[in-house]
Parts: sequence; C-alpha cells; structure tokens
Amino acid sequence: MLRSLKKLFKSNYLFTLGVIICIFWILMAILAPVVAPYNPIEQGISSRLEAPSAAHIFGTDNFGRDIFSRVIYGGRYSLLAGCLTVIIAGIIGTFYGAIAGYVGGKTDNIMMRFSEMILSFPSLILAMIINAVLGSNLFNTMFALVIVAWPTYARLMRSVVLSVKENEYVSAAQALGASKTRILLKEIIPNSVQSVLIMATTDIGNQILMFSTLSFLGLGSAPPTPEWGMMVSEGVEYFNKFWVAGFPGLAIFTMAVGANFIGDGLRDLLDPKLRKQF
Repeated sequence: MLRSLKKLFKSNYLFTLGVIICIFWILMAILAPVVAPYNPIEQGISSRLEAPSAAHIFGTDNFGRDIFSRVIYGGRYSLLAGCLTVIIAGIIGTFYGAIAGYVGGKTDNIMMRFSEMILSFPSLILAMIINAVLGSNLFNTMFALVIVAWPTYARLMRSVVLSVKENEYVSAAQALGASKTRILLKEIIPNSVQSVLIMATTDIGNQILMFSTLSFLGLGSAPPTPEWGMMVSEGVEYFNKFWVAGFPGLAIFTMAVGANFIGDGLRDLLDPKLRKQF
C-alpha cells in the first residue's frame, strides 16, 4: 500500500498538489495563534478598508480587522465543520446503508425510501430550513449539513453491499455459523467501505462550500467570528475593495479544489480497474 501511495505521489501531480494544499490549511488552522499577526476580532476603525500592504498583507475589512489573521483563524471553523460533517455523515450513512443492503426485503425498502425522502429536498434549501428552525450557530449548522449529507453515503454503501454480500467468503462465514452481526462488521463493511472513503475525501470540499454558503446567507457562525463564508458575505458590500471578499473566497476555492484532487487520486489508487498502474 505504501509503495502504491509513493507511486501515486510521483505519477499524479494533482494529488500531490491537493495534499500540499490541504496540509497547508490544516497547519495554518492549528498554528493560527502563532502565524496570525493580529487578533482576528480586534477592530481598528482608523485603518478600515486598507488595501494589502506590508502591515496588512491581505488588507483590512470594514471594521479595520486584519483579513489575513481572520482568514487563518477562519480555517479553524470551516475545516472543522467540513471534516466533522463528512465523518459523522459518513459513519451514519455507512452503517445505515450496510444494514439496509445486507438485510434486504421490506427492511431495505423502508429504510431506503426514508433516505430518498430526504434526498428529494434540495440540499441547500433543507439545510437552510433546519438551521433557521434550530438557530444559527456552528453546532446547528453542522447538524443541518449532516442531516442533508448522510443519505448519499447510505445509498452508495447499500449499492456496494448488495454486490459484496454475494461473494463466497460471506457464504463461507454463514456456513461456519457466524452471526449476521459478525458477518456485517467483519466481512461486509470492511470490504465495502473503499468507495465511501473516496467519496468522503471528495465531499470534504463540498461540505466546506455548503457551510460557507450557509454562513454567506447569515445562517452560520455569529459575528464577529472569523469564518470564510461570512467574510465573503461581508465583502459583497464593498465590491470595489476586492481584498475583503477575494482572499476568503480564495481560501474556500483552494481548500475545495485540494480536497477534490485528493479524492480523485484515492479513487485511482483504490479502484480495482485502475489499481494495476500502481
């Protein structure tokens, strides 16, 4: 596996670029107190809307706050929301879809109709409704994103399990008297989860975009919390001051693209049809 991963780094430059981008933003978020030159919520009215300079390399916003510091600290919220949403939604969807696909019959039918009912709503609209009902804060926004995201993982996992459960090693486990729970946890899920992992890696960027969109609409973290989507929203009012919305938007763009590059690379590595080249 390690040898294949090394070959992937050498042969797939977009995967390598994606890893570099994601590691960069993760390190920036972790080391924010050290890297950020200013307090992200400290206002300086006398220096409001200053263009990028040596003192403020990303400029300042309408309250005179240093945009570079706010972008660095904003990564903590956006990355946390994107990663936790994918992890929680992926776990829920994996077990839900695995149970539905393995048990089959009426149980499968009822479970999947429920997930399809959630998928029938436009994801952004449903997340907005849930967030508006519960109130706008980081936890409620993440909860809304999880509710919207898990059915996609469930459908993918179910489709894989329907194929995996017909394999001979599953029949052998049944013949040896293994319980359904043991077969599900030891045989089926470990051999079905690769597709979910690939999807989860790619979906991190999508969830960051979704979280930023909700924040842009005023349904994310409350001001003056530095968060990328909210910073872009604040910059809309100052269209001629490109740095106010431009640099937070660039952070969202690079993180989403980097996560997608990693997902594409992992697909090439884990897909049986493409694995031979590694």
